[in-house]
Amino acid sequence: MEDKRTFVPREVARFDSAKMEKVGLFQSHSILVGLNCFEPGQKHAMHTHAGSDKVYVVSEGTARFTLGPNSVELTAGDVAIAPAGEPHALENVGRTRLVVVVFMAPPPHGT
Repeated sequence: MEDKRTFVPREVARFDSAKMEKVGLFQSHSILVGLNCFEPGQKHAMHTHAGSDKVYVVSEGTARFTLGPNSVELTAGDVAIAPAGEPHALENVGRTRLVVVVFMAPPPHGT
């Protein structure tokens, strides 16, 4: 994991044609900061984090954020929150790459 105190998301984003790419940028005992990078059509399947709240900030692209049974479309500048224990998913529904800044507090165990 890089230790980035300042960054421009598009300059540190990485992409993989086979799956969503995660880029770790900073982690302390209280927070994890990273990027989720998606090619068009890629998604992060429904999942939960038992003890961590997660915040997504769309840097570029168009996402579908699902929290439980509800979905909403997000574009650059939009923010979505997945409270601890709530199932959530994220998908690139646009025609261009999707870059999302992710904050988790506290960081999940084993990360």
